Amino acid sequence: MEELRRLGFDGDIVMIGDERHLPYDRPPLSKDVVRGENPDTTLRPLSFFSEQRIDLRLGRAAVNLDVDARTLSLVDGEVISFDELVVATGLRPRRLPGSENLAGVHVLRSLDDSRALGESVGSKNRALVIGAGFIGCEVAANLRTLGMEVALVEPQASPLAAVLGREVGERIGHLHSSRGVDVRAGVGVRELTQRRGRVTGAVLDDDSRLEVDLVVVGIGSVPATDWLEGSGVEIDNGVVCDAVGRTSAPHVWAVGDVAAWGGADERRRLEHWTSAGEQARVVAGALLGSHEAPVKQIPYFWSDQYELKIQALGEVGPMDAVHMIHTEGDKFLAYYERNGRICGVVGAGLPAQVMRMRSPIAAQAAIAEVLASAR
Repeated sequence: MEELRRLGFDGDIVMIGDERHLPYDRPPLSKDVVRGENPDTTLRPLSFFSEQRIDLRLGRAAVNLDVDARTLSLVDGEVISFDELVVATGLRPRRLPGSENLAGVHVLRSLDDSRALGESVGSKNRALVIGAGFIGCEVAANLRTLGMEVALVEPQASPLAAVLGREVGERIGHLHSSRGVDVRAGVGVRELTQRRGRVTGAVLDDDSRLEVDLVVVGIGSVPATDWLEGSGVEIDNGVVCDAVGRTSAPHVWAVGDVAAWGGADERRRLEHWTSAGEQARVVAGALLGSHEAPVKQIPYFWSDQYELKIQALGEVGPMDAVHMIHTEGDKFLAYYERNGRICGVVGAGLPAQVMRMRSPIAAQAAIAEVLASAR
């Protein structure tokens, strides 16, 4: 919406959201807000939307889309007509089966989720974090910083192994264990135990038991597309889009976590803050008739854990070859190789060294040349 106004669009803009909060920044949710600092994460004040003539409809989820009639039905029964629709419904967190109504068990996606977790922390001493992805690792780091006993359980061989590979994941695991986190890798949670409707512990797949009074489930998220069933919009691990965000249905577009962009052979759904902003710029231009070819995105994301900023630039995966370029205490820099080319870089505490690799990654430089220049 901001990009549409910036590009000169003067028509009506209606923004619909199922949350009652003004649009807010998500990265602080697993950090400052969990620590109870409750910063103002609002992206724009209410006055901004008035000045930009953006009609906000908050706390009113979309429940049905009629592509032919170009109408959107809301949970309260209102039906809104549109010329063009942009879907940006994001993700919803997976929950541990059977834990949905168990007191003391939290997920972390929304501002309300984060505030609820932060309010619970002060009266609890022992936490279990299930899932050592980025959210799980950040939450574990913050709970440990607050002085809680923390167990971090991950079925993969190491934290973040499914994203960054085992070698880098083991360094992340050591970062946590050196701070006193009980890292349990290679094992899952069989069941949660309870008493009078409140969680009391967990039984792991290796028969070990943990006594806890707080559980955070971080086992991933799924695209929020249930409301689009039967609409005619193609769904396949997200809303299927072309290279500029156009869906299979006319006049319907998608951006952000919920959108799988690209051609059939290279479609990707990027769950990164920076990617959502880049996609918004592309969609706004396409909506207003721009025929410029979209610039190939270089994925970038970061994670704050303890005093370190862990950054990843490019496409990295668990099957890529990893070249550890630099290690110094908890700091490290790793280049990722795929098919003889550099495809990405991951660094901890070395921001300049990470960001200067943007050009070689964009050029898909030969890894031998990149390694030679690093020596």
